[in-house]
Amino acid sequence: MTNREIAEKRIFSYEEASALLPEVRQITEDAYLKVEALEGTSAAAARDRVNEIVSAWADAILARGVEIKGLWLVDFDNGSGYYCWHYPENGLQYYHSYEEGFQGRIRIH
Repeated sequence: MTNREIAEKRIFSYEEASALLPEVRQITEDAYLKVEALEGTSAAAARDRVNEIVSAWADAILARGVEIKGLWLVDFDNGSGYYCWHYPENGLQYYHSYEEGFQGRIRIH
């Protein structure tokens, strides 16, 4: 079993997803800033380090039952679709169905 298989699929209420978002945001921001700090590093060294940072970010996010849909893009499954968050958005403001994905996001408030 890999690290990415340890979290069980989780269904979130809006309140649960919103309560977890500050932690997810901080994990994401920390990883994002580490990647940004590599600017100017040699391509080969940066590539390996970016892969390590992104992999650690993904493991941390998945361990919380949150799904990863892209780089710095996560979804909280609500049982009928997803609450969608993309760094650096401030809050959990979007929803999309299982079928539509990121392009079908609708603002929830």
